[in-house]
Amino acid sequence: MKETGGKKIRTLGDPILRKKAKPIDKVTAEHRLILSQMAKSMYEDSGIGLAAPQIGIGCQLIVVDIGEGLYKLANPKIVKKEGYQAITEGCLSVPGISVKVKRSKKIWLEAKDENNNPVKIEAKDLFACVLQHEIDHLKGKLIIDYSSFFEKFRLKKKLRALKKL
Repeated sequence: MKETGGKKIRTLGDPILRKKAKPIDKVTAEHRLILSQMAKSMYEDSGIGLAAPQIGIGCQLIVVDIGEGLYKLANPKIVKKEGYQAITEGCLSVPGISVKVKRSKKIWLEAKDENNNPVKIEAKDLFACVLQHEIDHLKGKLIIDYSSFFEKFRLKKKLRALKKL
C-alpha cells in the first residue's frame, strides 16, 4: 500500500483489487466524503483517475480528471462504444508497469454525480480510455490482464516485487 494524504492506494496483491465493486443505491454524504478523499489521493499521486477499490472500498465510485475538470461518478456504466484505440497505460495500483491496452475510442456513459443526479457523458480519446480503465477496476480487472503471455513473462519479476509491497 502507498500512503497519501487522502487514502492509502492499494497495490497489486491486495485482494480488494480483484473483487467486483457493489453498486450504490443512493449517493450519501459518506459517499461524497469518499469521492473527495479519492480525488485528493489521485491528485497527490499525479493520477488522472481512481476507483474506490484502489483505496480499499468495494463500491462503484470513480474520480477522473484528465486536465479538463474533475468528474465524481457513482455506478458508471458504458451504454455504447465506438471505434478502437491502443494506448500505453499505467496504473496507481500497479506502479512502475505500463501496458498497451486496446479500448474503445469513443464511449457513451451513464452514471450518477455526487449529488445523486443522473449524468450522461460522451467521451473520446484519452477521456474515454481513462473512464474505461476506472470501470475495469470496478470489475476487478487490472491493466496487466491485457498483457500478452510474453509481456506477463517479461514483467513477472516486477509483478512479484509489487505483490510483496
